[in-house]
Amino acid sequence: SQAMGMCLGGAPAGPAGTGKTETVKDLGRALGVFVVVTNCTDQQRFTDMARIFKGLCQAGLWGCFDEFNRIELPVLSVVAQQVLAITNAKRARVSAFTFPGDSQEIRLNNNVGYFITMNPGYQGRQELPENLKALFRGVAMMVPDREIIIKVKLCSVGYQSFAELARKFAVLYFLCEQQLSKQKHYDFGLRNILSVLRTAGEIKRNRLSDPEEALLMSTLRDMNLSKLVAQDVPLFLSLISDLFPALGMPIGQDHADLKKALTSVVESGNLIMHHSWSVKVIQLYETTLVRHGIMVVGPAGSGKSKIISSLQDSLTHTTGIIHKRLRMNPKAIRAEEMFGETDRLSGEWLDGIFASMWAK
Repeated sequence: SQAMGMCLGGAPAGPAGTGKTETVKDLGRALGVFVVVTNCTDQQRFTDMARIFKGLCQAGLWGCFDEFNRIELPVLSVVAQQVLAITNAKRARVSAFTFPGDSQEIRLNNNVGYFITMNPGYQGRQELPENLKALFRGVAMMVPDREIIIKVKLCSVGYQSFAELARKFAVLYFLCEQQLSKQKHYDFGLRNILSVLRTAGEIKRNRLSDPEEALLMSTLRDMNLSKLVAQDVPLFLSLISDLFPALGMPIGQDHADLKKALTSVVESGNLIMHHSWSVKVIQLYETTLVRHGIMVVGPAGSGKSKIISSLQDSLTHTTGIIHKRLRMNPKAIRAEEMFGETDRLSGEWLDGIFASMWAK
């Protein structure tokens, strides 16, 4: 808000999961201003940025440019001129101004604001040019107090004893970060916390009469157990049982129909039904109920592809709906071909292979 008062842009900076974008969106929500969030990539050209800035100026909206330092350096130097023109027009309090590269004047609504968020020190990130830094007021983001966030979220999804449960939740994740082995795919950060809380809210709404401690405990166990390596599972289960001593270990859902279908799929494929493998199939199914994107991690020959295909065939049996699988090898193509890119001549957006598959 100080940056807005000085006719500058705001630039919150800090590691992932500290609430940079959410802070901008909440400030906009508090003031009743619509915030347009743009995810920046190294594909962005100055013409794309000009189009966004001109729209923001005329509508008087706020623009939040996420991961701004992913844009290439030549583009950033032109963006600096574009932002400078808007800043000068705002300070002069004019109703119209000439945008760089345009002969025609455009209308200026003085409510316009622009914010950039940055993750410093990541691969493929640029250092901002000095003339661009001067147009933004930097804000260093601190690691948030997770317990307060968990408390508010639990209260908002209908938990009565939210204060006590929030403390246990925060302590569990703190201990997991400290005591479990360090794996690349482990995430006990804010994004994971929020997805667990969303699921906890859904389970609470479906099972209103059940005790809240048992609901949260089973949610925490089911949503984290599938991603833990074998050596960490006993430690994680002992941490949970220490934090919820009165409950014991609640039994998860049975999924009897799915297990029966899985047994017939395994037998028809002349495979052997290992207990540890079948547990992973059920865990993958439970994960599909709460997640959109899933990553199956493990060494070669551990049955990753077979878990997916077996679950797919089992669901086709139980639901009667044919589950299709589309394969793609991302290593065979460029990242731009996979996700999409802007045509350099026409300036049009071309969908990539992944986007086209997703649309089908």
